[in-house]
Amino acid sequence: MLSGEGADIPNREVNATEDSSVFLKENSGRLRRKFRHFTDRAAKICIAAGGLGVIAALLLIFFYLFYEVMPLFRSADVQNIAEYSFDQSTFSESLHLAIEEQSEIGVRLGSSGDVLFFNVEDGSEVAAMRLNLPEGFNTSSFALESETSGVFAMGSDLGQAVVARYSFETSFSSEDNSRIITPVIDYPFGETPFELFDESSLVSLAIRSSTDRFLIAGTNEGGAIRMIRGNRQANLFAAFSDEADAAPFDVVSASVSLSAPGTANLFIDSDRRWLSLVSRNGLTRILDIREAFAGELSAFELETFITQNGAEILDIRYLLGAMSLLVADSEGGISQWFLVRSGNGVTLEKVREFGRADASIVAVTAEQRRRNFITVDAEGTLAIHNTTAYREVFKKSLVSNLSRNLAISPRGDALIIESDDRYSVWQVDNEHPEVSWSALWDKVWYESYSEPDYIWQSSASTNEFEPKYSLMPLSFGTLKAAFYAMLLAAPLAISGAIFTGYFMAPPMRKQVKPLIELMQAIPTVVLGFLAGLWLAPFIEKNLLGIFSILLVLPFSILLASLCWSQLPARIRLGIPEGWEAAILIPVILFFGYFSFLIAAPLESLFFNGDLRTFITNDLGITYDQRNSLVVGFAMGFAVIPTIFTIAEDAIFTVPKQLSYGSLALGATPWQTLYRVILPTASPGIFSALMIGMGRAVGETMIVLMATGNTPIMDVNIFEGMRTLAANIAVEIPESEVDSTHYRILFLAALVLFMFTFVVNTAAEVVRERLRAKYGEI
Repeated sequence: MLSGEGADIPNREVNATEDSSVFLKENSGRLRRKFRHFTDRAAKICIAAGGLGVIAALLLIFFYLFYEVMPLFRSADVQNIAEYSFDQSTFSESLHLAIEEQSEIGVRLGSSGDVLFFNVEDGSEVAAMRLNLPEGFNTSSFALESETSGVFAMGSDLGQAVVARYSFETSFSSEDNSRIITPVIDYPFGETPFELFDESSLVSLAIRSSTDRFLIAGTNEGGAIRMIRGNRQANLFAAFSDEADAAPFDVVSASVSLSAPGTANLFIDSDRRWLSLVSRNGLTRILDIREAFAGELSAFELETFITQNGAEILDIRYLLGAMSLLVADSEGGISQWFLVRSGNGVTLEKVREFGRADASIVAVTAEQRRRNFITVDAEGTLAIHNTTAYREVFKKSLVSNLSRNLAISPRGDALIIESDDRYSVWQVDNEHPEVSWSALWDKVWYESYSEPDYIWQSSASTNEFEPKYSLMPLSFGTLKAAFYAMLLAAPLAISGAIFTGYFMAPPMRKQVKPLIELMQAIPTVVLGFLAGLWLAPFIEKNLLGIFSILLVLPFSILLASLCWSQLPARIRLGIPEGWEAAILIPVILFFGYFSFLIAAPLESLFFNGDLRTFITNDLGITYDQRNSLVVGFAMGFAVIPTIFTIAEDAIFTVPKQLSYGSLALGATPWQTLYRVILPTASPGIFSALMIGMGRAVGETMIVLMATGNTPIMDVNIFEGMRTLAANIAVEIPESEVDSTHYRILFLAALVLFMFTFVVNTAAEVVRERLRAKYGEI
């Protein structure tokens, strides 16, 4: 046995080993704690970054949509770029001004037949020509068909009319590929003047033409009316002949027994059906051109005043499309009128009045491709309006002298104002005048419609088309599709979630819940394809069977439950608790088949064998094969899994001690469900409904393929609809980038975004209140 210092060596070695082990354990524990702390911090940062990233992404989407939409509501801007004058001793009084497509060359028509083509930028002469007018031709009237065609007519004091056309031929240089614009004056219907009256002055004139036909109307000082109609002679092989354009015209004249004294302006509509005769005091007479040429005209179709309080008409002309008349009166007012069919006749309706200027309107011109018109009053104030949007996009005093003529370029980006002997050129920035709050959300009275209405029709095949950008039918269709989808999905999904989460046996729940959740994996394009090509025809063919199922199945389930309750206890208790629902499967299958089986005899007995025809003919209800009923079934099928999954989880995760305590206190299972389970799970159930509704609102492919995609407003369940999402999917690939149509589609996306944002925000507020209210149960 050792004594002294040496005796402590083994103990020191043992203590050192123990100290080393303790140190390693403490160090390892410290490292684990640091690692956990690091992972906790990293997870916290990652989660926070992910949440902020989601918020940032939503804000970026919102601001990008807002950025694309803002130009729609920007006002127009007009900037002066040049001023010049012409030698008035060389040219006669100006009758008409126009600008060609590229805004490079302008044309001025004089009353003596002189035609000047000039450079718009500096006024330099490009070409000077004279019309081939007869000897002694003194211009007494002038008529322009449209600036698009360039066809015009000049009437003389001897009753003759000369028809000519100005145009611009574009070619490209072979050396540097530069554009060359060549002015042209030609005579599409021949150089020979047309005789309307014999030695009687033409005081008013109108012309309407196409490639192979024309119509000229005129009145003389006594108010007599004369019309000439020409059709090009053609044979079977005219289309293959180089001389087809030179074929003569068959000319037919019509003298009207009626007279219209005081007529100052004549107008022929685009269909060559109606002739409007307007006097300076606003008295307007309309006659039927077809009846006039058939010799059956006995009276004017209508006579009415288009001015009030004795105001005189200072300027009047057709809007684009030759259907609406723009009337500027001496009191500074300007209004839009067009014919509306009423019963068997027509009426001339004042559709819009664009306020009153501070001074009388002295010049009016209309754009060639949009429903815009420009006015200048006696004080030199220029205003730009859009008729469809009922919007004044620009108003400013620009010229000091009295204006005589206006000319707007085909693209609407250049304007020439003739004031006395000065010509001022203005650059116009007016990209999206067709948009206003009223055009988007209010009823608009469009041309060819009998009354104001909500219409979405963004494009057509003609330049005269009036775009219709009402978002109301699309918003209505979105809510309609969501309503019918939720009408089917919400009761089934919530009821299924209640039974599965509270009553169903756990082994059965393990089979049912994954099966329903698996429905979410079906692509919506597949559902839309099946709905459009299979379900829609099936429903149309078996319509009564579908309605029979909706009535028969609930009663059959109640009947099966009643029969089950009357069975002996040994049979009922032989089925394990929670498996009773399996018994309903054959009941549902049998009575579902029975519903279709009895549909045919019932249809023959009550609906003459065809419920579809009975609905359309006897009830007067429009039936479209792809309708809201089809959408309700197809989109409801797509929404059910979303609502069911969230609601079932909310119900199943209610603490069991709450239900056990309620049952222990004597409550029945149904009382426990109603008083305890559903209030506690209500935040989750409400969230399920809101998420399902958001899914239905934003659904694209199903409504695109199963609704007929017609943008109409009708609560009829047998009519289709078009939703905001489907409309964007259909039209965004075909819209011109940065056009009004393109930006309005972004506006539709913004509306859809804001709608879902507002609904989800309101849902979150309600959910939090439900959680606070029932969280203490």
